[in-house]
Order: sequence, then structure tokens, then C-alpha cells
Amino acid sequence: MTDKQSYRVKNEYLAENYSEVTPMEFYREMFPLGSFERRGHLEDAKANGILTVIEGDKARNYVVFDDLREIVGQKGAEFAIMSPIGYSGRNRTAKNARWLYGIAIDLDGVEYQNLRDLFFQAKNGFFPQPTYTVNSGHGLHLYYLFERPVPLYPHLHDKLRSFKYALTDLVWNRYTSTYTEREQVQYQGIFQGFRVVGTQSKLGKRYPVKVFRTGEKTTVEQLNSYLAEDKRMTGFHYQSDLTLSQAKEKYPEWYERRIERGEGRGRWHVNRALYDWWIKKIEESASPGHRYHCLSVLAAYAVKCDVAEDELLSDAMRLLPILDARSDDDHNRLTRRDVLDAMHLYQESYVNFSRSEAERVSGISMPPNKRNGRKQEVHLRGARAIQQINDEADGTNWREGNGRPSAYEKVKAWRIANSMGRKADCIRDTGLSKPTVYKWWDWEAVEAQRLKEEGEGYLWTESEIMANPGFVEECCRRGIRLNVVSDDEYEVLMMERYLQEKPWKKRKS
Repeated sequence: MTDKQSYRVKNEYLAENYSEVTPMEFYREMFPLGSFERRGHLEDAKANGILTVIEGDKARNYVVFDDLREIVGQKGAEFAIMSPIGYSGRNRTAKNARWLYGIAIDLDGVEYQNLRDLFFQAKNGFFPQPTYTVNSGHGLHLYYLFERPVPLYPHLHDKLRSFKYALTDLVWNRYTSTYTEREQVQYQGIFQGFRVVGTQSKLGKRYPVKVFRTGEKTTVEQLNSYLAEDKRMTGFHYQSDLTLSQAKEKYPEWYERRIERGEGRGRWHVNRALYDWWIKKIEESASPGHRYHCLSVLAAYAVKCDVAEDELLSDAMRLLPILDARSDDDHNRLTRRDVLDAMHLYQESYVNFSRSEAERVSGISMPPNKRNGRKQEVHLRGARAIQQINDEADGTNWREGNGRPSAYEKVKAWRIANSMGRKADCIRDTGLSKPTVYKWWDWEAVEAQRLKEEGEGYLWTESEIMANPGFVEECCRRGIRLNVVSDDEYEVLMMERYLQEKPWKKRKS
């Protein structure tokens, strides 16, 4: 069966069993009257929808007001996308996201039997019945619309993404899709845009995106009931218990920098090698079903590695013909429009995009750095040996003269090894005096201050950063830049530095 035949068969099945609705009916239920700012009424001070139309090489955002006129006006458009989200501002960014009106899951590789099995499983409680089912051409978009929107506080973004992944794992299985391998499953974030109902599908003008009402609105609690306890979304209606006045008293430097001066939050910066490595991985391993998301990850890594947007776009366009050639399906072409849309991850909010997240959405295996069963202390011994060689050649001691007494190192090492330990335990175990332990107890602050005074050129390994979240948090509060490299790369850099300095040619004075 061809893609076009499959499209017609899916429409016939959905029309026989459910009611087709108009684009206006669908989006009005998604965004009830009063959800957005009224046209010409700035005093409403509400969020708005953002509709993105991609024409040629340009993407244009349209602000959607409460009358939803912009959505209806796009009927028949070749490529228009929208998220079930209300935004503050004109750009479809995570930073501007204010309200989540539902979860939309992209289910690809759906043929007639898969469609029947999908609703059989939903009716029998294997996973929740979608509020609306959209025939997008090749596959389906399943919308779970919320009775009340969920506020998109920044601290909830990761939780909601994991929540959506868990739902995707339920819905996407060997009965509901012809794509049965785990790496073929498309895990998408909560900010993902989907083709607007009433516009063209990838199949062309004669195959518009259609929508059918297949269930009722739902709640996060109802969706949770289908998930294992450790996968459920919790705490979604709470903000931080820390008030702004308390934050000012507890973190005065952070308050001055972030609130009074309006500066951005601190973060660490990753070596450029990560970005270049990912380009090679895309060229080697990107599969047809994950090409778009591989480019999205590239955009996130560009932010991590401080790669300019122009360079990112140039690299992405260079990859376009390579990735497009991965599929011989005329209706599954990767276009310049897809590339432009994938660039939406080029924003500061994706700077902490994790390895596991990249692996999940791209379908490319990214095993963590291995130590061959050795602990970090042993793994980095080579780098320290190089330092020792330099010391012997120069008559120096890298551990001395750095403004930190040995007592500090003892307290720091004890605290890292005993994160929940008490001061009294540290005094007993180290043999240090009470005033000394108290002086160096908050080692993260001491280390952060040292970085601030001596400069930010110091290299940190990924394992050091992941093992010491308190230190990272302290640096972020102080606006300190952390340069992070992989453990293996750190050893290579240390060896290169050793070879460049040629310490064996030096003479002691």
C-alpha cells in the first residue's frame, strides 16, 4: 500500500468510527475562549499562540490572538506548524512558554491494522484514549488536551518532557506502528510544533491534515494513572517555596545579578569538539526517521559550544543532501524547511541538553565515557603524572602556592566523599580543629571565589561537574563560566600540553 492509499484508508476508518471536526473547532477546544489576548487589547496581558509558517528559506512567526483568525487563515498552506502552548512574546521559545494546553505525540509508521490496534488498546486501558487524532499523512498526531492548562515554570520543563516520553513509550509499540525498533521511536519535547490542521501534509495539496475527535479532555492525574509510579508527573502545580525576599537574603550576589541587573543565569561552556563530533555522528549514523531530531540536537550543541548561528545553519544545510539521500521515499524528503524548523533548539534554554536526551531523540547511541572499571582518581592519574613530570623538570610543586592550605583539601575531599556528613564527623575523621573545619566547610563557595579571582580558564572534567552539583550551582549563582571537557579529552589535552612545553629540555635555575 502506498502512502497516499494509506492516508485515504486511515481517513475512512476514522470517519466511520469518530467525528471529523473543522480546524476552528479543534483549536477552539485546545485554546478555549479567553485563553489568549484579544486583538488590540494589550491590557489583557495574556499569552498568545505562535504559528510558524516556513516559505522557502524563511520562517515567519504569527501571533495568534483569542479569535484564532491566524489559524483559519492558513488553510491550505504548504508548511505551517504550531504547538499546544501559550507564549509571551513573538518567538516560539522555551523561555517564552507560559501555558501547556496538552500533550501531542507523533506516531509514525501507522497502517490500517496499526490504526485498529491503536484504538483497541486505548479502549481496553493499555494507554489513554486521545482527545483528538490527526491524520498527518505518513502517521498520526495524538492530542491529549488538558481540562486546564499547566503552567510552564522553568523547573517543570524536564519533568514534563520525561512525562511525555513515558506516554510515548506506552503508545508507540509493535502493534501500533510498523516501526518496531526502539531507535525508530521518535521522542519529542513538549515544545515540538506539529503541522496545522487544514494545511497540507507532506503528501501534497490533495492530502490535507485532518482531525477527528476520538475522546474527551483529560488531566495530568488521569494520564499518570497509566504510568508506573516513577514515571508520573508530580509537583506540577507548585512553584519554589523560596520567596524572592528570602532569595535576596540567602543569595545576595545572585539577586543583584539576576533580579536587579537582569543578567542571564550562569552556565558551563563545553569544548567545541562536542559539536564537531556530533556532525560526524550525524553523517555516519542518522536514520531516516530521526534526521530532523539529529539536526535539532546539533542546534542545542551549538549553544553548548558557543558556535555562531550562521555557522550552525551553514553546517545544517551542508548536511541536508546527505540526510535526504538516506530515504528513497519520494514523500519522505528532508527539505530546507525541515532544517530551518529544527534550528528552533538554538536558544539558551537548551544549553543543558543532556547526553541521554540527545541519544533518545536522535536514535544514535551515545554511551557514556568508560573508565574500564576504574574510579576517577585512577582514571586521571595520567594527567597528574604529567603534572609531576613538569614539577620535577621545573623544581616546582603544583599543589603549593595556590592560596589554599592543605586543610582545605582535606575538608573538601571529606565532604565530596561524605555528602550527607556532619561537621562533627569531619572533625573526628580528619583530625582537624573545629575552627578549621568550619572555615573550609563550604568548599564550593571557596572554589568558586578562587575561580572568580584567578580567571575562568581552568578545565573541568564532566565527571567532576556531575559529581559536584553544589559547586556548579554556586558558580552559576556567581555568574562564573565553567569550561567542561570529557574525561578522556582532558587526558589528551594534558598530554598535548606536556608535549608542547617539552619539560625535559628545561633546566633548573
